[in-house]
Amino acid sequence: MEKSLLSKLPFWQNKHSKLELGIYVCPDKLVVYQAKLPDATSSIETKSHVDESVETENITHEFAFNGSNWSGVFASIAKQFKPAKLHITLSSSFYQLLIVDKPNVEADEMAQALLWSVKDMVTQGVSDIHIDYFDSPLANSAKLSVVVADKAKLSAMVLAAQEHHMQVLGISIEEMAVTSLFEKDNQARLVLCHAPEQELLLTVVKQGQLYMQRRVRGFNKLDTVSADELAMGMADSLSLELQRSMDYFESQLRQAPVVSIELLINGQVDKLAELVSANFDQKVNAIAVDTVEAKIALLTCGEFHRIDSTESGVQR
Repeated sequence: MEKSLLSKLPFWQNKHSKLELGIYVCPDKLVVYQAKLPDATSSIETKSHVDESVETENITHEFAFNGSNWSGVFASIAKQFKPAKLHITLSSSFYQLLIVDKPNVEADEMAQALLWSVKDMVTQGVSDIHIDYFDSPLANSAKLSVVVADKAKLSAMVLAAQEHHMQVLGISIEEMAVTSLFEKDNQARLVLCHAPEQELLLTVVKQGQLYMQRRVRGFNKLDTVSADELAMGMADSLSLELQRSMDYFESQLRQAPVVSIELLINGQVDKLAELVSANFDQKVNAIAVDTVEAKIALLTCGEFHRIDSTESGVQR
């Protein structure tokens, strides 16, 4: 999945789109990052805010979504932005990420082989899923990461975009979006990413690549807890999970220790950084954002531009 899901579907032929948007698809909303304001202002009412980590001309907008009204939500986006090119990141509720043994087949047979590798790990039949995959940056790894998504939902999404004259350039996932945070850093960093009502995502990233990832249950409300609740045990519980990830990265993957722990969360992030830092020698940093959702929408554009500049092919 080094580039995108569904990237070879010939749905889009609009040559007049110039504005590029990053879209983060959440269960209850689509968060749209606009790299540059269009010439005309919009008449549609949306909840908008400026991402404080970027220049003020970069703005995010939120569009209500019920999980299935693709045509309606893209109609609202199209009304706001006119024709545009879209880079899309799916939230974790729209896909599964599975680790499987790498099949011993030729590259052009890999996708078919992987369908049978994951068939017993998913509840849907192989004819109802779309898969993509990416390799590990670790030398001689015998594993592949396979993204599994509902084919009907993906098709409904891209067809709704096409219906409203939007051109989808690529579809990605949260784990790949966060790699854009430190794409030029040659030292590994442990990134804690949490979107509201979702499981905690722990990743280790280095030089724009994903070295490991895991989802951790029990922290779905991390963005809403008080500073006192963090101090009463939640920060220590989280530190244990961080330590487990760091131990695995060092002992099982035989990598040098991470140089820092980066917190990408909403809520009491500064207090959490203070409490967690007491348990580690590494520096713990709170990534400055307006919201996590806005940041992921922003990173979505960065990921695809980075990939386009370094790759000419697509794994499927």
